[in-house]
Amino acid sequence: MKDYTNLGTISQKISWLGIGTWAWGDRRFWGYGTDYSLKDVEEAFFTTVSSGINFIDTAEVYGGGLSEKIIASLMEKVQTPLVIATKFFPFPWRVRAKDFRKALLNSLKRLRLERVHLYQIHWPFPPVPIEKWVSCLADAYEEGLVEAVGVSNYNADQLQRAHDVLVRRNIPLTSNQVPYSLINRKIEQNGVFRVCQERKIQIIAYSPIGQGLLTGKYSEQRPPSGVRRFLYSKQLLRKIQPLQEKLKEIGEAHGGKTPAQVALNWVICKGAIPIPGAKNARQAEENAGALNWRLTPEEVSALDQLSSHLTSS
Repeated sequence: MKDYTNLGTISQKISWLGIGTWAWGDRRFWGYGTDYSLKDVEEAFFTTVSSGINFIDTAEVYGGGLSEKIIASLMEKVQTPLVIATKFFPFPWRVRAKDFRKALLNSLKRLRLERVHLYQIHWPFPPVPIEKWVSCLADAYEEGLVEAVGVSNYNADQLQRAHDVLVRRNIPLTSNQVPYSLINRKIEQNGVFRVCQERKIQIIAYSPIGQGLLTGKYSEQRPPSGVRRFLYSKQLLRKIQPLQEKLKEIGEAHGGKTPAQVALNWVICKGAIPIPGAKNARQAEENAGALNWRLTPEEVSALDQLSSHLTSS
């Protein structure tokens, strides 16, 4: 598999597509333990790794730490070197540098690692200014507890402030993890995409298939189930139909690629690294099918035009 790239200061190259593991252990939003099992998650992991995908993203809050624990147990069952990213959540009661360090050490303990490849600030929440948490990231980097540092859900101004803190410490800001897909292109409009390009910050795209809306499975008559039913209006489901049809048409022109694979490839063509979720082997196998081929510039342009008015408000 040739689809690998560099990610900041991480020594090992990563696949151009990773896997997001919010659903691994999350009962409330995704229905872990009810709609799918640990066995399903294990099969998703092994399928992902055997497909050549080596970048796994998690967070301390996913399943209350269960996601990190599941990943740790599964990593021990494969020989493939993996690149692991996790995140610190700035709860409002966390106000001290030692709170940050304790959270990082707890994540390392759950992951059974001495050092994590990429450590990220999950959200830019108050009351603690982002400069303080970014300084803590720098401390962890200099201590050797993390190989690279990143942020998540930072807007253009917050991104520049975080970058400036790290520049003074001579540490690169590796990434900003944000929602990015054909139905959510806000970062192209609000300055985030531009700042990332200017400052060489890699965009990591979560929800790259719109939490399933770009798979072609859902429509106005067949909305998503669970919590997602309330997140997307019937109007949006109606508006995305032409896009869904185009994704299917393009996929057929590339030897039977699915709409989801085309949507993921569009993200890659934009220079971002998508991290779709996978709750079972079938989903993981479909994700992997987005690699080792590329949309033509004309196809990217056509998808751009059809999706330009769909960004969620």
